[in-house]
Amino acid sequence: MNRIRNSVTGPEAPRAQRSYKDSLFRMIFRDRNHLLSLYNAVNQTAYTDPDALTIVTLENAVYMNMKNDVAFLIGFELNLYEHQSTWNPNMPLRDLFYVAREYQMLLKDETLYSSRLVKIPIPHFIVFYNGSGMEKDSCILKLSDSFEKQAEEPELELKVQVLKIGPGQNEPLLAACQALKDYMIFVERVRQHAKAMILNEAVERAVNECIREGILADFLSKNRAEAIAMCIFEYDEEREQRLIRKAEYEEGHEAGLREGLREGKQSLLKNQIKKKLLKGKSPASIAEELEEDISVIETMIQELETESQSPKN
Repeated sequence: MNRIRNSVTGPEAPRAQRSYKDSLFRMIFRDRNHLLSLYNAVNQTAYTDPDALTIVTLENAVYMNMKNDVAFLIGFELNLYEHQSTWNPNMPLRDLFYVAREYQMLLKDETLYSSRLVKIPIPHFIVFYNGSGMEKDSCILKLSDSFEKQAEEPELELKVQVLKIGPGQNEPLLAACQALKDYMIFVERVRQHAKAMILNEAVERAVNECIREGILADFLSKNRAEAIAMCIFEYDEEREQRLIRKAEYEEGHEAGLREGLREGKQSLLKNQIKKKLLKGKSPASIAEELEEDISVIETMIQELETESQSPKN
């Protein structure tokens, strides 16, 4: 069972146990009224009956300890909604796995060997993103971007619409779905307070403020302890992902500097060898003067000869 990683918040902070990574977003939009409002906001529709939704989120659709957040049918559409707080260009591939499992479940009583064409609901893939690094209100991620060899008309494609939810972004969308707007405000409060205080205190303060101001008030009041624990878990994991990516960047940057230094040293050595060759010195003499192994000098002499014979543009 996973536990909240809480090295900075102390032993008194709430702890949650779960066999998968749940999310605050997923909890909020389990409510059919909130989910219908979100669907209407995304699609600019005006459905009023929450029973028009058929929830088909697969409880066992786990990939890398993460679940598909929300999946539901409405009309002849299959909608897969995800929330992300760290940038993930692999969402099309993940959604491919999710939607395949969904169709397997939906068609379990059908045969694919019949002469009759099996009809399936048209899928829509949405990611609500409230992390950094995306300036536009929306973008499209495509499965074909992952292909090692690009094709003009890929035979398999899956497109994911990413919608940025943050202050000043996608305001019509947020205005059309109060639950999504409240969720965005709550997360921003936690992030702001976490800059000045330890995490569990920041979350407690954000919860108290939002309840007092009527932001997700009913949800936070009814699910206070679980919401706090889950928020700490998510924020801690989000911070850990940022640190991992920063470390990966710094490691790559240092490797690049080391490679550049190595290439610079080789270039300098080649120039020194070239000058000594012009003076008629032998490889053995050059190796002795430059205090380098004779095999290194001979290899570089061969490279210089090859470069001199290569046609110049």
